[in-house]
Amino acid sequence: MPVGFAGLGRMGREMAVNLAAKGVDLVLWNRSRDKAEALAAEIGAEVVDTPRALSERCDVVVTMLADDRASEDVHFGEDGLFAGATTRCFIEMGTMSPDHIADLVAHAKEGTRVIDAPVSGATQAARDAQLLIMAGCDEATGAPLRPILNAMGRQTVFLGQAGAGAVMKLGVNMLIHGLNQTLAEALALTKAAGIPRARAFDVIEASAAAAPMLSYRKPLYLDDSAGDVTFTVALARKDMAVTAALAESLSVRLPQSQVTLAQLEAAITEGFAARDMAAMVAFMEDRTR
Repeated sequence: MPVGFAGLGRMGREMAVNLAAKGVDLVLWNRSRDKAEALAAEIGAEVVDTPRALSERCDVVVTMLADDRASEDVHFGEDGLFAGATTRCFIEMGTMSPDHIADLVAHAKEGTRVIDAPVSGATQAARDAQLLIMAGCDEATGAPLRPILNAMGRQTVFLGQAGAGAVMKLGVNMLIHGLNQTLAEALALTKAAGIPRARAFDVIEASAAAAPMLSYRKPLYLDDSAGDVTFTVALARKDMAVTAALAESLSVRLPQSQVTLAQLEAAITEGFAARDMAAMVAFMEDRTR
C-alpha cells in the first residue's frame, strides 16, 4: 500500500523526494494543489483532492505541517485525515505543541496510532536526507516504520512515549534560536567596534563556540538576502512561544529564552517576519545605530 504525504513546503517537498528516491510509492496532498501536481510529475506520485482521500488510500500517512492550527485543519476537518477509514499510523513530523499531539492521540480512531516525529535540520539537511528524527514512541513500535524514517533522516531517536518527540524538538529549537540571538549580538558588538562581519564570523566559527549550524548557515549570516529563506523569523517566534507556554505549564523558568522570544517579537514588529532567522544579525546591527 502506498504512503501518504501531506504538507509540501520547503521541508516536506525534500522529504517526499527522498522517500520516492528510496522506492516508496507516494500519494500526495497539499493545500496548494499545484505544488503537489508539480512534485508528482517529477517523482511519479499520485495526487488526491483532500486529506480524507489521502487517509483512505494509505496505511501510513506522513504530515509535515507548519503549526498546530494547520494540523488541526488537516486532521479534524470534514474531509480531514481522521475522517478516513484506512490509515493505521500517522507520523507527525512538523513542530507541534505537546498538547496538540495529545489531542491527536485522544481523537484518533481505535486501532490507529499517532507518532510525533519532528525533525532537526534545515532545508539542506532535508534535501540530503540528513535530518535527525525525534520519535515519540518506543523502538519496537517504530521498527516497522524504519524504512520510511531512514529514507528521510540520518538518525532516529526513539523517546518512548507520545509527545516526547514534540517536547524534545522544542528543547532543541530553544537552543538553536538562543544561539542565533547570541550570535547576532556578538556580530553586532564586534562590528560596532570596527571588525567586519565576515572576519568576526571566521573567528567565531573557529572558536570553542562553533556549532554545525554556524557553518552550514554561514552565507545567510553574512548576508541573509544572498540565499533562499530556510527558516523564517516568524517560525522562530512560533517555536519560542510554544516553548514558553510549555515551560509555564510545567512551572519551569526560562529567562534566557524569554529574552530570545522578546527579540524575535520586536524584529517581527519591524518587518522581519518573512526573512530568514539569520536576519536577526541585521536586526541587532540596526539597533546599535
